Amino acid sequence: MPLSVESTSKKRVQVNIGGIVQGVGFRPYIYQEALKNNLTGYVSNNGSGVRIEIEGSLSRVEYFLNSFEQNAPELSRIDTISIKDIDPRDETTFSIVKTQNSKVLTMVSADISLCDDCRREMQDPKNRRYKYPFINCTNCGPRYTIIDSLPYDRKNTSMKDYVMCEACSEEYEDPSNRRYHAQPISCFDCGPQLHFSNLLDEESIQNKNFVKKLSQKIAAGETVALKGIGGFHIICDATNDKAVAQLRLNKHRATKPFAVMFRNLQEIKKIAKLSHEDEALILSKERPIVIVQKNRSKKLAQSIAPNIDKIGVFLPYTPLHELLLEELKLPIIATSANLSDEPIIRDNRELFVKLPLVVQASLSNNREILNACDDSVLMNVANESIVLRLSRGYAPKSFFLQEEVPKKILALGANQKSTISLAFGNNIVISPHIGDLNSLESFEYFLRTLDTFKRFYDFQPDIIVCDKHPKYETTVWAKEYASQHPHIQLFQVQHHYAHALACIAENQIDEEVLAFCFDGTGYGDDGVLWGSEVLLASKDHYERVYHLKEFSLLGGEKAVKEPRRVALSLLFDYYTLDAVLEMDTALVKSFTQKEIKTLYLMKIKAINSPKSTSMGRLFDAVYALSNHLDPLAYEGESGLIMESEANKYRTKRSYSFEIKDSVIEYHKMIAEILDEKDLSLVASKFINTIVKMILEISLLHKDKPIVLSGGVFQNKVLLEQVLSMCKENDIKYYIQRETPINDGGISLGQVYYGIHNQRGENDE
Repeated sequence: MPLSVESTSKKRVQVNIGGIVQGVGFRPYIYQEALKNNLTGYVSNNGSGVRIEIEGSLSRVEYFLNSFEQNAPELSRIDTISIKDIDPRDETTFSIVKTQNSKVLTMVSADISLCDDCRREMQDPKNRRYKYPFINCTNCGPRYTIIDSLPYDRKNTSMKDYVMCEACSEEYEDPSNRRYHAQPISCFDCGPQLHFSNLLDEESIQNKNFVKKLSQKIAAGETVALKGIGGFHIICDATNDKAVAQLRLNKHRATKPFAVMFRNLQEIKKIAKLSHEDEALILSKERPIVIVQKNRSKKLAQSIAPNIDKIGVFLPYTPLHELLLEELKLPIIATSANLSDEPIIRDNRELFVKLPLVVQASLSNNREILNACDDSVLMNVANESIVLRLSRGYAPKSFFLQEEVPKKILALGANQKSTISLAFGNNIVISPHIGDLNSLESFEYFLRTLDTFKRFYDFQPDIIVCDKHPKYETTVWAKEYASQHPHIQLFQVQHHYAHALACIAENQIDEEVLAFCFDGTGYGDDGVLWGSEVLLASKDHYERVYHLKEFSLLGGEKAVKEPRRVALSLLFDYYTLDAVLEMDTALVKSFTQKEIKTLYLMKIKAINSPKSTSMGRLFDAVYALSNHLDPLAYEGESGLIMESEANKYRTKRSYSFEIKDSVIEYHKMIAEILDEKDLSLVASKFINTIVKMILEISLLHKDKPIVLSGGVFQNKVLLEQVLSMCKENDIKYYIQRETPINDGGISLGQVYYGIHNQRGENDE
């Protein structure tokens, strides 16, 4: 039977693909698909992503076009595909051609943990990369942390000075090999080298026993440093109480929890209660730190996460971490090497200058970390993944926009948990976690990250968006930068509206929502420190409709660290000074009578006593009213302890409150807590009260879906109960699943504001 015209006709098409398609094995995948379908032509990287030209029979070309997207490499993400017919060229081969330089529009990929194929090779004594600490392929290894500029080619990374040996070069040039154009490819003969440094005797050695030597020091109770993908980890034996206590002492970290790295999932199960969702997150290719529930095991040092029932756990994600844990066979504390309020250290010299009393030895390497990147932190809540820190494995995070942004927008985020976001073309890009901008070093890191992203995307902003807080470093910088560049438009966005917009942006919500934005602090439109805001909000407007009754923060910032000051302020709101002085409570007795009178005078005369409506500070006050009177050692400590107590002492009861006009009044709750006979129930009853507040307000706006955003919703007990309440009452809700629910998501909300208000007036 003669062949049909359709099957013998030749066709050639050009396919342009945008998204995350470089450095993820996309070209060799296309190469293999083309060979399978007897197609000719080529595939190449360019500034916009990947270009493919394929030619062959009409049926084969159509089959390729209909199927290649479904089986694309796991690390890739296709955002756009354009296809056009072009004239056939009667070629006889399909090839991968060198990168074509053009305007950069492709997205930078995040670093990815060691893949199973590389793990098997690393554990195989017959493989040439047996126990090689830098093993990688196109499916795993460093990306963002080694990139200097795009396109993602070896010459544009920190691997540019390492000349591939013959064996690596063959793999790199072979399209059928999974290391084809794996830019960090190397081996013992041609790759980076480890070196061991001992601080005390200034010993520096290079040998094959580096991992064993480091593990011996850890087993002996010493604290060491290990250079990872995005920076150094400080490491000690997580089962050694003395070693953990010494680390806390030397790092001046009294009670803030440490994350623990385990050899495998089975080891984690010995100390934690894991849901199926927890396990999936822990085993995911991103390998984040996952916040899970402790069990009653005593296998770990008790001071790792004191006073709380949660612990951060994760698996090794680099070859070197795997080799170390395999040798040591003990779980390790693996915490970021940095001073308080400073970025993670990425250089060996800086390590010993800044942390000489913390670490006794270091295992480093000579592959430069161009872009520091901390570990990501996530947790599962009611089968939903909640992002607490967006970083390694997940960031840079990019979103594709259906409509092109006419102007380039830069959003600077908040002062705490800082990130930046860019909007250009059809893309939004969010940086990895930068941190709290409370030091010169951290702000320099912020500026360095900004320069990096401007370089990646050849980006110069037309619009800058920042917070309204006049004392935020980012606000000061934005105003100064805009004054020096008159063509730049500057927007300032209210903090809690930015929280709402972050959720609106991620979920692409087109309707007006009722947004519950609960956090610690945000500069309000009226100059008050907001933080319990209920907004009617959409992508282009908002109205503040409810909030907590204002209270005073006695001593300003000092009240944030001493919750008893906030609690005392609430007593002053509802009782006379004489009545407070006569109270027989632990809270009142923690102050002298002179201190109480002085603080009362501060409140009455409004001396260093800023007003606040913060739900986070109300958490602090209730924490103190339940006899937790010591200063907080870290941000969020009161919420974590109350969450643990609410888990331990569950009740369905709650406290009283009233909603009068737009104000949530809670004076009856304060009186009920003072009369509480069982203080162990306070946390659970208080969280139940917040859930009831949300329910009552939601039922007043039945036609509006609700949005939940802000750091207070990091409280797992609270969020679980709110989500359960929504389902029981058929209330439609939105939360963020891919971006931080805390201030790490503020820059996304800001950039989304810029997108939808480009033609508005300068909002200063």
